[in-house]
Amino acid sequence: MLKKCPINSHQGTTIKAFEKLNLHPDILKAIAHEKYENATAIQNKVIPVAMKGVDVLGASKSGTGKTAAYVLPLLNKLQKVVKKDQKVIRALIIVPTIELVDQVSRSINDFGKYLEINNVKVQGGIPKSSQLERIKKGTDIIVATPGRLQSFIADKKINLEYVNTVILDEADTMLDLGFIDEIKAILNYCGRPRQTLMFSATISQNIKKLAKEFLNDPAIVEVSQRRDIVDFIVHRAYKVDKARKAELVAKLIEDKSLEQILLFASSKESANKIYEYLKSKKIRTSIIHGDLNRGNRAKSLALLKSGKTQVLVATDIAARGIDIPELEMVINYDLPETTDDFTHRVGRTGRAGHKGQVISFLTTIDYNAFSKIERHLRLNIKRDIYPGFELTDKQPRQKQPKKKSLIERKGGYDFHKKRMEKRSRSKNPQKKKRPEGRKK
Repeated sequence: MLKKCPINSHQGTTIKAFEKLNLHPDILKAIAHEKYENATAIQNKVIPVAMKGVDVLGASKSGTGKTAAYVLPLLNKLQKVVKKDQKVIRALIIVPTIELVDQVSRSINDFGKYLEINNVKVQGGIPKSSQLERIKKGTDIIVATPGRLQSFIADKKINLEYVNTVILDEADTMLDLGFIDEIKAILNYCGRPRQTLMFSATISQNIKKLAKEFLNDPAIVEVSQRRDIVDFIVHRAYKVDKARKAELVAKLIEDKSLEQILLFASSKESANKIYEYLKSKKIRTSIIHGDLNRGNRAKSLALLKSGKTQVLVATDIAARGIDIPELEMVINYDLPETTDDFTHRVGRTGRAGHKGQVISFLTTIDYNAFSKIERHLRLNIKRDIYPGFELTDKQPRQKQPKKKSLIERKGGYDFHKKRMEKRSRSKNPQKKKRPEGRKK
């Protein structure tokens, strides 16, 4: 997201801060109306490059304004060609989740409010008929999840031949979810030549492979590393018995008067258990995971944003694209499997310069994995025991590998035997035998 101005700031200052990016006056007017000021690092680097029409491979963590980095130059590009009487689809934005579809569509509406540019959301959880009706009326931009969009293409309900800009956001997540084959099929229906922009949290080897396939000589913009995620976050870790984790959540909420928590569980089963427990303790709780339909997921998120619930329990995949301004706290109820998942989770708080808090629960089996995450992010998080939650679980003793003998370390028995024979010969050199038949 962009960085908001103080309430008493002057609108002229806001417009001036973006003039150097050569955006259209009506876009600058929308930015001023939303009371935004300085562009973020990813925006300052991507916008000028994207406006030149080249392909872009961008990497930046969540909460750094990645969406605006591609929405602003796209709107700037479209305002030059959009005509009232010719509403064909000129741009396609593909994202992995319905939550991200909502977020991107909202950004297009906010920054394009003074332009005659509209967008249609193509996603699951909404009747196809209502989406198709809006597409028939004419739209400039489609914001879509891969599954529903491919369904429309298969049914010949959508025409992408005029699309000259394609944006792939959270490409790393789409790779994890197995959407790449669908995306390849979709791109075959888009116009050529076209500009393609691809964004990811990090540029891994797999992302580089995708870039070679989807992009043409792209400009590479990488403005943040995983370590940056901790700059505005206070981290804590509590060692706790597995059987008492849910009890500790309730205790923290009571003691610290917490009102807005995003709690991550490792599975739907774990999420359901903690959800039911917190509900039984009369704690206002909602839940998001893959088995819930689009409507229920949106409702759960809205309840937390509005303050009607205190805790939103979520799994990793379902939480992709969740944007909660000034989120108070993230709790790692179950430790994630990878450092990337950890940074994604904690990146929901500490966004756009606001301070955030993260608490990670560690059972005995989590200690080594947590140490690995700390090393990757160059963190040193003190591991405490919350008063009243002293440990009874014993950490499983790790079997120490048997030390190798000197012989094994030096190359094995055969190597040692040859070495000893060589040493023996050097101490007791044998006289050379005379050839037989030679006279003395």
